[in-house]
Amino acid sequence: MGTTTTTTSLDAGGEDRVMAAAQQIVKSLNAAKEVREDMLLIFSSFDNRLSNITNLIKKDSDSTGVRFDAAEKVILRWDSSSSNPDTSCHSLPWEDSPHEAAEYLSAVDEILKLVVDVSIRSDNEIMDRAEAAVQLAMSRLEDEFRLILIRNTVPLDAEGLYCSIRRVSLSFAVNEGEIDEEFESFGEVDSVRGCFHDRGASLGDDLCVDLINADAVVELKEIADRMIRSGYEKECVQTYSNVRRDALDECLVILGVEKLSIEEVQKIEWKALDEKMKKWILAIKITVRVLLSGEKRLCDQIFNGFDSIKEICFSETAKGCVMQLLNFGEAVAIGKRSSEKLFRILDMYDVLADALLDLEMMITDEFLCSEAKGVLSGLGEAAKGTFVEFENAVKSEASKKPMQNGEIHPLTRYVMNYVKLLVDYSKTLNLLLESDEDEEDDGLQSEDSELETTTPFAKRLLLLISSLESNLEEKSKLYEDGALHCIFLMNNILYIVQKVKDSELGKLLGDNWVRKRRGQVRQYALNYLRACWMKALYCLKDEGIGGSSNNASKVTLKERFKNFNAFFEEIYRIQTGWKVPDPQLREELRISISEKVIPAYRSFMGRFGSQLESGRNSGKYIKYTPEDLENYLLDLFEGSPLILHHMRRKNS
Repeated sequence: MGTTTTTTSLDAGGEDRVMAAAQQIVKSLNAAKEVREDMLLIFSSFDNRLSNITNLIKKDSDSTGVRFDAAEKVILRWDSSSSNPDTSCHSLPWEDSPHEAAEYLSAVDEILKLVVDVSIRSDNEIMDRAEAAVQLAMSRLEDEFRLILIRNTVPLDAEGLYCSIRRVSLSFAVNEGEIDEEFESFGEVDSVRGCFHDRGASLGDDLCVDLINADAVVELKEIADRMIRSGYEKECVQTYSNVRRDALDECLVILGVEKLSIEEVQKIEWKALDEKMKKWILAIKITVRVLLSGEKRLCDQIFNGFDSIKEICFSETAKGCVMQLLNFGEAVAIGKRSSEKLFRILDMYDVLADALLDLEMMITDEFLCSEAKGVLSGLGEAAKGTFVEFENAVKSEASKKPMQNGEIHPLTRYVMNYVKLLVDYSKTLNLLLESDEDEEDDGLQSEDSELETTTPFAKRLLLLISSLESNLEEKSKLYEDGALHCIFLMNNILYIVQKVKDSELGKLLGDNWVRKRRGQVRQYALNYLRACWMKALYCLKDEGIGGSSNNASKVTLKERFKNFNAFFEEIYRIQTGWKVPDPQLREELRISISEKVIPAYRSFMGRFGSQLESGRNSGKYIKYTPEDLENYLLDLFEGSPLILHHMRRKNS
């Protein structure tokens, strides 16, 4: 009775609500088709007004089927190329008709949406057709994804890129002939010829390039979205990373980086290897700062919203070119060590250290970052080992052929220009040498205990230059002439002082160090005067002449003037051939000689010259005036042997 009253009291509005509830119940059913039919039969028996549920289900099913058929038809329409073996020539509507491309993507969206619909999921036949359509669509989208990537890849414009790079380092000089690590032959290193070392280029912070045409990025993102939502993320990632990996490999080729095995790298001659190292340094900068940065940006755009896929995609794309660069770095790190490689190895270390910071921010692949750290460590060890090789070479260089004219030894030039360049790497070398600092402290000589800086690099420099000075001292002993021994040491120590004072070396070694070496130069100058001019000056002394200036022995006077002339002419003949390159030192030496010799000669002539001038052949003994001697002294130390014309007259 209560049921009848309730039934008859339902008005039209209540009926609508019942129908709406029934419709919702039907949509919520997720059971097998047979079970749903049984449940609907029971539902409709409750009240004749619910009998419309069956019609509602049928109407909804018909609408879904129509939508599915239309979407499937669009996808099948573009399958005509499946029988064509040359699928690379086929193009989906993206190439020709944006409208049809949009229609195709809408069809894919429609099927993906209908697949989750209850009414289709319960229909095995429709589901089979839907899965086949999705599989077919993904295959076509994968092909189109690949084609768009390939056709819209922007080739690297290396020339334009180089033009935009700011040059920030100075070039240093060396002669065309390289100097090997054994110092068997030396080339002059100076700041006026050739190119010794170039730190390379620095990239601007705003430097970037387009890797893909911007118009294609939106299309690529739309395709990637569909493939990932369809469960085809693996295929999407593989396609993307394969194409972009090849593009990055091509960029390395354009940058001049070859694929070489470790064995091949180690067989390359130094000059060719040096060029490859320079290209590698620039390639690391461009690859990390420009190419991988751009690739990361591209992945962010195309795979926006899919963080894990984005990371995988970028890592897989970058791995190939990064490993190629790291393999070359490893080959250099374990290669034969020689002094000329040190600067380039330090450059490689510095650029990889900078790049590693960026790599760790971009790449989540722990293996790749670990490999980069390993190569960086290897380059650091190679730099330290090469520096040690250089130190040992300076200590052990034992050429026995003295410089003919007392000139600056090539070893001195090489070492000082070498260490002058090393100052640019002070920060890096302090870092690398820090662990060895305690071992080296005991090697510091007591005279240099007041070193004004305590950095590891400064201490090693001090030891290195001390080794050079000791080596030069040994080489000076090869000279039988004590005066030339002094000229040689003066030239070389002064050269060392000038290189230190005129560069950042001065800040590292300090003013006290410079003062001590300048004191050494002055002492060598005094030693030179004693060794060279004492015999000549003895001829101008009064001792042994006998009597006063008026009645001195003419025989003794003649002998004194004759001996003095002989000493002076011999000195002139020999020492015009000696070389003092520094103009200030050369002038100071001449002044010192003049101050010692000219006054003594003038005084001696004033006291005794008149006793010989009145006699026969006086010109044979008094051959030079004080002014003559002063002028002749200006010819000393020019490196061009001369003979006084008086000697020719004398011997005639």
